Amino acid sequence: MARILSIDYGSKRVGLAVTDPLQIIATALDTVPSHQVIEYLKKYLQAESVELFVVGEPKRLNNTPAQSAPQVNQFVKQLAKTFPETPIKLHDERFTSKMAFQSMIDSGMKKSERRNKENIDKISAVIILQSYLESIKK
Repeated sequence: MARILSIDYGSKRVGLAVTDPLQIIATALDTVPSHQVIEYLKKYLQAESVELFVVGEPKRLNNTPAQSAPQVNQFVKQLAKTFPETPIKLHDERFTSKMAFQSMIDSGMKKSERRNKENIDKISAVIILQSYLESIKK
């Protein structure tokens, strides 16, 4: 089996998470600057087999697209053009940043580490991926 890779796209940084080859566990992969994410993914896909991209879909509480949705949609178009053979699924990312921050507190992460937004982006990508995995098991 190939891995599933999740992407928490932001205008400055992109959090990435990936499953194990059996698609059981979601693990943080990296945080990269937004303008470098496509090149990063090209290198990653040369080394690892990825069968699906799961991209966090920004929504408001009332289920309408969030302010960042146009940027994410533009990124998804670029992703599809660059990797036409790899399917892309959008998955609701509401509350992932808050959940990521809370999980850092719960795990005992130091305050200085919690301030590092790269950690929040990576953990958000893990939460998106884990949520996606749970949704397909139902």
